[in-house]
Amino acid sequence: MTSLSTEHLTAIAPSDFSRLRALIEDRCGIQLPESKRPMVEARLRKRLLHLGLSSFPEYWRLLFDPAHQATELVPLTDTLTTNKTDFLREPAHFALLEQTVLPALYAAGIGRRTPLRVWSAAASTGEEPYTLAMVLSQWGRSQRSFDFSILGTDISTRVLARAREGTYDEAAIAPLSESWRRAYLLRARLDSAPAPFRIAPELRARVRFGQLNLMDADYALPYRCHIIFCRNVMIYFNRPTQAEVTRKLTENLVPGGYLFVGHSESLQSLDLPLAALAPSAYQWGTLRPGCEEAAGAKP
Repeated sequence: MTSLSTEHLTAIAPSDFSRLRALIEDRCGIQLPESKRPMVEARLRKRLLHLGLSSFPEYWRLLFDPAHQATELVPLTDTLTTNKTDFLREPAHFALLEQTVLPALYAAGIGRRTPLRVWSAAASTGEEPYTLAMVLSQWGRSQRSFDFSILGTDISTRVLARAREGTYDEAAIAPLSESWRRAYLLRARLDSAPAPFRIAPELRARVRFGQLNLMDADYALPYRCHIIFCRNVMIYFNRPTQAEVTRKLTENLVPGGYLFVGHSESLQSLDLPLAALAPSAYQWGTLRPGCEEAAGAKP
């Protein structure tokens, strides 16, 4: 039996690459400059093999067919995006949480009278939301009572499946201290587990995952959040898209809530009601006692 190969494929035509760029930017906000064309071609060749297609024109007919586009858009995004993440990535943010943000929220009754709501809006394979769960659990040990929940979302169903599994190899957990490994990790006991460590069940219970595209008109969260992490994703967006996404993120914060973006990202010059708290950390309005009520169901 002859196996499929992509060696015979010609390069993507400029007109087709333009159509693909426009589709990805419109649906996902991601910009694909001309310099990314070799990367796009290499990754799409693998997608064609998976689908059993023998040419790019065949794939374009599938991708731009209204009957199939919605189904193909998610695996296409999975194919073209790089989901780089680590435990305790950009540690200054977590230090700011422990030293400034969590004490202020707790003093306002958040985490005591109502659960603290945290959203990781680009959760990837789960390292960020699980790091947040570790930081919050560790901080909460010194309080009389502290309750929180974390929502992790991503456009990619592939990485979300890995996040839900919560298994990681030795290299992935390297940033975690030995004490945190003992407190929050278990040796994986699943026959299907791809890695030797798994997030402890009591920590996994604090985190739920769901698919969300930041380009959606309405994020449809069931409540407003006290803290939102949306880091190292807006670097792929143009400035107008950054402004629109940040506006929608802000709409899902409680008054006085906090927004964290990546250290290489800046919200300066955007017309938004956000005050800089620290580099790449912002606050919407003023935190006040009783603002936990605003974290209930959205109107």
